[in-house]
Amino acid sequence: MGKTGSNISYSVVIPAYNCKGTIKQLCTEILETFNEVSETVEIVIVNDGGDIDAWTEIQGVYDHFEEKITVIRFTKNYGQHNATLCGVDNSVGEFIITIDDDLQIRPKEILKLIEESKNSNLDLIYGVYKKKHHSLLKNLGSSYVKKVSKIVLKSPGNGSSFRLITRKLAIEILQHSQSFVFIDELLLWYTDSIGFVVVEHETRKDSKSGYSPLKLFNITFNITTHYTAIPLKIMTYAGIVVSFFSFLLGLYFIYRKLFKDVPLGYTSVIVTVLFSTSIILLSLGIVGQYLYKLYQAQNKKPSYTIKKKLRK
Repeated sequence: MGKTGSNISYSVVIPAYNCKGTIKQLCTEILETFNEVSETVEIVIVNDGGDIDAWTEIQGVYDHFEEKITVIRFTKNYGQHNATLCGVDNSVGEFIITIDDDLQIRPKEILKLIEESKNSNLDLIYGVYKKKHHSLLKNLGSSYVKKVSKIVLKSPGNGSSFRLITRKLAIEILQHSQSFVFIDELLLWYTDSIGFVVVEHETRKDSKSGYSPLKLFNITFNITTHYTAIPLKIMTYAGIVVSFFSFLLGLYFIYRKLFKDVPLGYTSVIVTVLFSTSIILLSLGIVGQYLYKLYQAQNKKPSYTIKKKLRK
């Protein structure tokens, strides 16, 4: 991970996906921001798949700022968190700042993270939005993911992809190499020294987000099955409850048969069988998901694979 003895104070990691039209301006503003405070900085861009035009533009940015920028190209799309983890792994700064490629967070907001870090000496600082300029559907999806994360992972629920991480904390999270990565959960495993600063969130230039409602649902599902045992617990408790009521129902039918001489009807039998079968199938599905995750881990499915790396 990175170079030892580096004199770089800050590494800015940018997971990039179809970032054509924003990446050069973003890098320019980052370097201008750090020139204002006279801090040494490097930029690490991780191209997480996407179209060839975006990659061509990233290469042009590297050619323009090559001494300040490291560029990594994935073989395919692995997801924002995997790309961010790769950027952290290839950074050298004492502090790592992660920022999206869409210019909704302007680089000048980085100064707020730096100031809070110097004043508080925290391990992790999030930039949180006073008002988010996403579409209604994206806001609802994002809020849903955060609420689920807060409930199932016991997270603060106010995180974002705009964050400052100390090198010490970065080294800790880089120990993990599972195929599905959710950085905020990994960070919470190692620290509760967390701060928040309010930052400005601007309207997206191209008005298109890389996260569809289906992707947000898949992220939530993967968070729940990779990092918690909640579905298994629900399955256990549901099994106990269903067994209890099935036992009572069985006693009721036995009572009717013995004391009222009422034949057991086809309807009651088929309803009981169908209900029990549905519970069994649901339980098998949940267990199957966990077995699949274990299978992936056993086969050492990679978090990402690098196709090309540009670095001076």
